[in-house]
Parts: sequence; structure tokens; C-alpha cells
Amino acid sequence: MKYLLDNFAEIAGYARTHLYLALLPLLIGLVIAIPAGALAHRLRWLRRITTTAASIAFTIPSLALFVIIPPLVGIAVIDPLNVVIALTIYSVALLVTAVPAALDSVPAGVLDAADAIGYTPLRRVLTVDFPLALPVFVANLRVVAVTNISMVTVGALIGVGGLGKLFTQGYQRDYPDEIVAGIIVVLALALIMDRLLYLLGRLATPWLRAGAIPGRRAKDAAA
Repeated sequence: MKYLLDNFAEIAGYARTHLYLALLPLLIGLVIAIPAGALAHRLRWLRRITTTAASIAFTIPSLALFVIIPPLVGIAVIDPLNVVIALTIYSVALLVTAVPAALDSVPAGVLDAADAIGYTPLRRVLTVDFPLALPVFVANLRVVAVTNISMVTVGALIGVGGLGKLFTQGYQRDYPDEIVAGIIVVLALALIMDRLLYLLGRLATPWLRAGAIPGRRAKDAAA
């Protein structure tokens, strides 16, 4: 803890780089995975393909991706873009299967009712399907965000900045305090991000909060 306090400014700089490398792939992954996952939800054959491709992509070791990506896209191994591309692949792999799973959670009766009152397919998707799928999707999104924050540390092995530097430098110097400081900050970032996404999910689904209150009152009344 003393090392963390004494070197707070330097570690804060590592943390900013770490968040950038973790969250940018997450945002790109959302842009790609949401429409692809929605389409896969409608087409069974496409869902089988995306599920298989996602499973294969996520089993590729991150270090192997860091070596393969640079010659394919024409960048240096130590380019931060290398980590961004690799984590984008992992983010898409997780999210493209999470979107159909979240849409599956929407009650069929609600969808039938929306169709019966004349909702167009696009309007139903935007105002019924996606809003009701949010709780399941946000739960998966939290997992992806925390996973990205953890995996960015591997980038230090190829010289890319972030909190992983505290692990490699601590190991090279045989200085456990530096490693412990890195673990503490990575855990703190992961917990903070998880809580933020949870709160955003709650704010985006006010009907769940409203529905919980009457339930509690009815339970109290029965008691």
C-alpha cells in the first residue's frame, strides 16, 4: 500500500491507459455485436455460425493474437492498437452470443401482444425487444467489461502500457509491493466498472424498480 501511495501519480497514468485499452474494444464490440446478434437471433443458421465462430475466437490465447495481428494489419507488436484489436475480437465473441440470449429472455406473450396491436418489426425491436432484454444483456456486458480490464494486463508482456507494467516491473525488480499495488488497482477498476454498469442497467430499466416495490409491499402485507 505504501508503494501505491508514494507512486500514485504514475499509477494513475497507467490506470488511464489501462481503461482506454479496456473500454475502447468494449465500445467497438458493442457496435459490431448488437446488430450482428440481433440478426443471428432471427436466423437460426446464422446463430449457429456466430456461436461456433465466437467459441473458436475466445479459445485463442491472447499472446498468440498479439503475435498474429501485427503482420496481418501492418502495425508494430508494441502498438497499443494491437491490444485494442485483440480485445475487440474477444468482446465481439462474447457479446455476439449474449445478444441473442438476451432477446430469448423476452416473454413470447409480450412479443405477440406487440405484433397484435400493429407494431412494425423495427418499432418492436427498439421499443419492446431490446428494452426488455436489457437486464440479461447488461449482466453479460458486465462480465465482458471486467474480463477486458483483466486481460489488458497481458499487454505488458509485449511492451504495451497499462497496469500490467506494475507486474512485469515488479517481477523484474523482485519487488512484490509493486505487484500488489497493480493487483489492488486492477481489482478496484474492475469493481468500479462492474458497479457503474449495474447502475446504468438499473437506470435504463425503471419498470423493474417500480415493479419491485409493490411486490415487497404485498409480501409485507401478507406477513
